Amino acid sequence: MISVMHSRIPLPEDRPWRVLGLMSGTSADGVDVVAVEVDPVAFPDGRPLRALLGHQAAPYPETLKTEVLAAASNRLDPAGLCILQRRLGDHHARAAADLCAALNLQPDLASLHGQTVQHHPTEGATLQLADPYVLAEALGCPVVWDLRRRDLALGGQGAPLVPLPERWLRGAEPWLALNLGGIANLAYWDGARLQAWDTGPGMSLLDLAARRWLGLAFDPGGRTASGDVHPELLERWLDHSYFHQAPPKSTGREVFGEAWLIAEAGVLEAIPLADRLATLAAFSAEAVARETARLAPLARGLRGLVSGGGAHHERLRSELASRLRLPLEADTAFPSGAREAVSWALLGAASALGLPGNLPEVTGARRPAVLGSWVWP
Repeated sequence: MISVMHSRIPLPEDRPWRVLGLMSGTSADGVDVVAVEVDPVAFPDGRPLRALLGHQAAPYPETLKTEVLAAASNRLDPAGLCILQRRLGDHHARAAADLCAALNLQPDLASLHGQTVQHHPTEGATLQLADPYVLAEALGCPVVWDLRRRDLALGGQGAPLVPLPERWLRGAEPWLALNLGGIANLAYWDGARLQAWDTGPGMSLLDLAARRWLGLAFDPGGRTASGDVHPELLERWLDHSYFHQAPPKSTGREVFGEAWLIAEAGVLEAIPLADRLATLAAFSAEAVARETARLAPLARGLRGLVSGGGAHHERLRSELASRLRLPLEADTAFPSGAREAVSWALLGAASALGLPGNLPEVTGARRPAVLGSWVWP
């Protein structure tokens, strides 16, 4: 088995491709695997997705999630990172093989995101852990992986990359999409130009707070976040340098993760638990609102399509609704958790065709580029 970079992968273009997309987001709660049918001749200007064939969510065992969070918080040594990569590779491979077995499917290719444990765009560096060799052995098909670093090599942020496949999915009419994952991001297509960037924390701080103070992986439905918002905390947090940067920009748990929560734990623990979680929800919502205001008046008149784990957090949704001057609507085009994996499958298909997968106007890269490296079975 070898790992190589290609401008085009020799797959037949006279029939649809069966493509797997594997996405592990900044929520760090597991991997979503999708199988899709893609029309290769519909790239790059059409709508290449023909069908969602199946979706499977494979949550991380608690021990694996603990290791992922430790890696994101600089608490794993090189040996620990090395072993974690293999453990994540095994988890991804099992999830993908289970979905293929359930569908009786032999994929033409798989597109592997991996679990982001470090993202430092100002240093031109990012690290997504998984093992494409294990996945290629499990599936018997080519695997494209490490899609972000080519954009970084060209001076880009390496993120966000899903806006281009979002355009392939949503078509030519204007739309505004908000993804409330661990890190929240927005994407806006006005019919001619696509703008997208990370807005700041989505569910990352809320989930870490649930682990710390509730002993739970997350606060179901956001029910505990029922208290009062403390505006003095909100304003101090919103003075963070990230919110003063103009796009293109991206962020991660290195900024809005465990270290941030530990630094703020003392002041948060001085207020009631319901207030802590309510104020953290308001922080995520106000960050989204302020970043979305950069688009005004461009996005007026549109509805906001909301996806990601935060779409199910009632307090976060209500805080968003009160702060955004546009109607919000749940994005129900795909099962919960599947949308980004579908986007990653489309990016993998584009790489197989030798087509660029980044948008320089979004990431800040010097030019469009074909993304990723390939591992062959």
